[in-house]
Amino acid sequence: MSINYAKTIPAVKRPGLPQVEAPAVSGVSERLIRRLTVSTSLEAADIEAIVRLPMIVKDLPAQAAIAREGEKPAQCCLLIDGFACRSKTTDVGKRQILSIHIPGDVPDLQSLHLHTMDHDLTTLSASRVGFIAHDSLRAITRERQLVAEALWRETLIDAAVFREWIVNVGRRPATSRMAHFLAEIGKRIEAVGLAHADEYDLPMTQIDMADALGLSPVHVNRVIQELRRSGVLELRKHAVSIRDLPQLMQLADFDDLYLHQNQAV
Repeated sequence: MSINYAKTIPAVKRPGLPQVEAPAVSGVSERLIRRLTVSTSLEAADIEAIVRLPMIVKDLPAQAAIAREGEKPAQCCLLIDGFACRSKTTDVGKRQILSIHIPGDVPDLQSLHLHTMDHDLTTLSASRVGFIAHDSLRAITRERQLVAEALWRETLIDAAVFREWIVNVGRRPATSRMAHFLAEIGKRIEAVGLAHADEYDLPMTQIDMADALGLSPVHVNRVIQELRRSGVLELRKHAVSIRDLPQLMQLADFDDLYLHQNQAV
């Protein structure tokens, strides 16, 4: 029996989606299963194999290095709670955030085959991270074809997000750039049942946003104030409240095709 597990956990309910029975899982395994089943339907045996994956769980503070450029990790990490980012820093100390990661993501999956890290992976907030040995991941991908396909699909979606980020940073004006960023994070958070797309926590400073969007912190502040005055957005500390989601989407020229959600196969 194939199970789209993202549809079975009573978190954020999405009207019109069927609810089916799924094996009981721990909170740690749930994060990974929920993420994988956004785009892949897994069988009960696949879910059981994921639940049995050996994992070392660590609590990390904000701004902690999960993996550094040049390291050769022997494990991948599952983000269980908190936010993290991938980044590169120039020789004069300027940082570019390359991607944002939310609970359920495995942001260094490429280390399974690319043995040397070519970027930094850092927590943005206090986070709980599960470390899964490469040998364990190789074993499950050999034994469970659908799990292997799900992980491969995740790397392809990751590449699609990178392509969209290049367009966003390189070609959209600052206000649209910010709107697109906020729309994407909301859609991704909603897809894994953590919050609604228009109400969520974003544990990033304006400096973090500037480094992700290729703007100065002053420009980021100006854009946020503009969105606030227009009635589209409220951002207080780390709480994002989108007052007019359709308007934000229009402003962002947002099409979520690149996220490949709700296309479980």
